[in-house]
Amino acid sequence: MTRKTFTVAVCLTTCAVLAACTTADPTVYEGLASAAHLQPNPQDKGGRVPYEYRGNADWRQYNKIIVEPVVVYTGRDNQFVKMQEKDKAELAGYMRSEFATKLRTRFAVVDMPGSSTLRLRLTLTGAKTTTPVLGPFSHLDVGGGVYNSVQAVRGREGSMTGSVNYAVEIFDAQSNKLLRAYVTKQYPNAMNVGATFSSLQASKVGIQKGADALLAELQ
Repeated sequence: MTRKTFTVAVCLTTCAVLAACTTADPTVYEGLASAAHLQPNPQDKGGRVPYEYRGNADWRQYNKIIVEPVVVYTGRDNQFVKMQEKDKAELAGYMRSEFATKLRTRFAVVDMPGSSTLRLRLTLTGAKTTTPVLGPFSHLDVGGGVYNSVQAVRGREGSMTGSVNYAVEIFDAQSNKLLRAYVTKQYPNAMNVGATFSSLQASKVGIQKGADALLAELQ
């Protein structure tokens, strides 16, 4: 075997191993209030929002929002990967703070239901921490670099990197009518090495991206 052939073989083997380390896409979690309404999302090509529900809401009618405390999902179909309870609690607190901060640029964040008010319920349904040492290393070695470059182009998950799965449910705060719901998986760009240097940073970057996406939808 030539050196070039050996290098290619190593790269292919590394890519196969790294591909096996990605986390599962979100599902229709049976414990969600909106579970019966969620349907496959035909527009989703990358697994970020595989199931959703869309009502006929006109977001321009709303100028206030209630951001409920984030629920940590305990159903048997949760997708937490060997995560400690304290880490789940940290991500839940961070999620509520990040979403409230982003949405405050569009809505008045309030505590009581009323007219022109939305109610946002976020449920943390799964998460995976970045693998210590291997997370950063897998972005820097030859095989990992090839794999993550391809993943970045595809908009998919990087190797040995954390991610977060959660559900979004939006109600009219006054009538309690469900207006929008979806489950999503968020993670950093596969070439974002900086997000791999602490165990929860990648999940937090995913939360930031998710908050940005929701804000853009509600404009």
